[in-house]
Amino acid sequence: MKFPVLETQRLKLVEITHNHIESLYEVLSLEEVTKYYGTDPFTSRGEAIKLIDLFQKLYFEKRGIRWGIVLKHNYKLIGTLGLNNLQLNNKRAEIGYEIHPQYWRNGFTTEAIKEVLRYGYKELDLFRIGAVVYPENEASLNLLNKFGFTNEGLLRSYMYQNNQLYDTNVLSLLRTEWEKNQEN
Repeated sequence: MKFPVLETQRLKLVEITHNHIESLYEVLSLEEVTKYYGTDPFTSRGEAIKLIDLFQKLYFEKRGIRWGIVLKHNYKLIGTLGLNNLQLNNKRAEIGYEIHPQYWRNGFTTEAIKEVLRYGYKELDLFRIGAVVYPENEASLNLLNKFGFTNEGLLRSYMYQNNQLYDTNVLSLLRTEWEKNQEN
């Protein structure tokens, strides 16, 4: 099964391999990135290797797809984006992403999400794409709202990170809502 490489104006969304260990570690070792990620910051490259292996296993088992967000002009991996908890038979998945702070507020995440939503609805025939977001993560909530995601409610004590339980919001965007947004 060939990994789907996606392309946008400035980005390539590619399979994450062991060639990306250093870049992935660079991103996920930063506390400002993992703060709302549901995991503690990486402290070793071994953690990056394990995560890459997990991404590949989930793809092979058709339970998830995680792309590396790579800049076209220099092929640098600046983050990842994916469809987690992929359930093709139930036509649903959850979107998740993170990007190196050096590249925040440049529209890269928006560009990548737009293409992954298209792929999810058109190529995978998903009907629902959800998201689980910390209420304090205003940037992510605003971004998802821009795409038309609806906040469905609060999941109490849903994530455990840094020896503490956290509430999260659950949001979703249905294919019919996405299609309507494409017309506007």
